[in-house]
Amino acid sequence: MPDLVYGRRPVREALRGRREVLEIWATERAVKAEPWLAEARPRQKAERDLSERAGTRDHQGVLALVEPFGYADAYQLAAGERPLLAVLDRVTDPRNLGAVCRSAEGAGATGVVVPAHGSAVVTPAVARASAGAVEHLPVAVVTNLARYLEEVKGGDLWVFGAAGEASSRPMWETDLSGGLALVLGAEGKGLRPLVRRTCDALVSIPLHGRVESLNVSVAAALLLYEARRQRQGE
Repeated sequence: MPDLVYGRRPVREALRGRREVLEIWATERAVKAEPWLAEARPRQKAERDLSERAGTRDHQGVLALVEPFGYADAYQLAAGERPLLAVLDRVTDPRNLGAVCRSAEGAGATGVVVPAHGSAVVTPAVARASAGAVEHLPVAVVTNLARYLEEVKGGDLWVFGAAGEASSRPMWETDLSGGLALVLGAEGKGLRPLVRRTCDALVSIPLHGRVESLNVSVAAALLLYEARRQRQGE
């Protein structure tokens, strides 16, 4: 079955990405507002028709049918030269997964890895929240996250868990320049004990206000860009 992608930027990125775009529907207003959309020659539809098909009004007047999302091989991602992976544990909100994918793609990460159960996977809502980043970023799903991390970590890839307790080291004082898997848990839940035990070390983002934690997508962005900064400083 084809996937749905909705929203102006997600559909535009789908046209630029790896998946075949089978059909595009758009309102007359959207076609007039977006020159690239006129070139794609979409079938014009009423706003209510798109809302009914997408199951949401958050489509900005553009909807596309695309071939199903192709997940990457998580082990191949980890086997690359000095990989930079964002690994999510129990992140169920599609908006958070989409935002993490957007930050990961922007930071030039190797990919995002999520567990098969108890976690969001790529859906139309995730594609929308990622602003189309999922069309360019490898996303992999693993059956057992703790086992995966245990099997891929080694001298060429360190696993760092994001945590806020005193035993963790601030990201400014942590070497994030090598092969790296950054593991982040859902806000309020954190990392599962078994996943935490597979981490080589814990890393934290210093907080100077009164809140105890950051949204997982914000934390992922800060850690990924700190890792990118350290790599560029070599």
